Amino acid sequence: MYLPSADRYSAMPYRRTGRSGLLLPALSLGLWHNFGGDRNPEDQGRILRRAFDLGITHFDLANNYGPPPGSAEVTMGRALKTDFAHLRDEIVISTKAGYGMWDGPYGEWGSRKYLRASLDQSLSRLGLEYVDIFYSHRPDPETPLEETMGALDTAVRQGKALYAGISNYSPEQTREAARILGELGTPLLIHQPRYSMLDRRPEEGLLSALDELGTGSIAYSPLEQGILSDRYLRGIPEGSRAAGDSPFLTPEAVTPELVRRLGALDQVAKERGQTLAQLALAWVLRGGRVTSAVVGASSVAQLESSVGAVANLEFGEEELARIEEILTAG
Repeated sequence: MYLPSADRYSAMPYRRTGRSGLLLPALSLGLWHNFGGDRNPEDQGRILRRAFDLGITHFDLANNYGPPPGSAEVTMGRALKTDFAHLRDEIVISTKAGYGMWDGPYGEWGSRKYLRASLDQSLSRLGLEYVDIFYSHRPDPETPLEETMGALDTAVRQGKALYAGISNYSPEQTREAARILGELGTPLLIHQPRYSMLDRRPEEGLLSALDELGTGSIAYSPLEQGILSDRYLRGIPEGSRAAGDSPFLTPEAVTPELVRRLGALDQVAKERGQTLAQLALAWVLRGGRVTSAVVGASSVAQLESSVGAVANLEFGEEELARIEEILTAG
């Protein structure tokens, strides 16, 4: 029987999610990659257990995570039934619906029919009566936002989710979603945008909107699919994601100019006693505007290295100015 570390809450910072009562760890574990049916279940279990021992209480999923789609939820469900069976009240489980999950007209986007069916399927795979956070994974250009937000409200009122969230919504869509949910009596807890040193679009109005609304934020891809790590400091290594057939990271993205900037950032990281990845995670979490950052892990060692970022989340003004110069230099 798995017995979690007695000091699991001693080193991980926990941040309040907007104006809610929910605290999230500064780093959350995402099951987007490496937790599908194509990976070794024993390795997956070791990563999940170590994450909890390190104070990661939030596990982030979506209906289509795998491969195959749905299998990451099956993996998490297996852990919840075995290792974490006595720990459910210490764990935050989130899942999403919005991208393609099954064939036909009702298997994606933001209709009430799809969102409610998807959540029921997710709960079945997870073996749970409720998830803590249920997200609309992306806005639907054809479905009225009132319908999509109404489905999230229904999930909360039925007790199938404790909180409602959105992901990949623009600042304007976020404000409107929050307004609709507020009128229904279900606050918008959290927004999950893509955000990193190399993708700063949330700074173009979204973070300000979330501040105004009192809504939390959780950044996904804070390491830009691994680019913001030491793997690409000398170009594209053999066996890396960029060297493969990943649709999320192509060889063309790793330019000589990017490699130069990575080298300069790595020097800043070394002076802080961090790896480049730890620097990138700390930068996303700087100042407290972002509630949590979602990290992936293909091994326990990689997870432990990422969690090392929380040991130094503070930046001086000169450090931030130097990083800004590296990131914005022409």
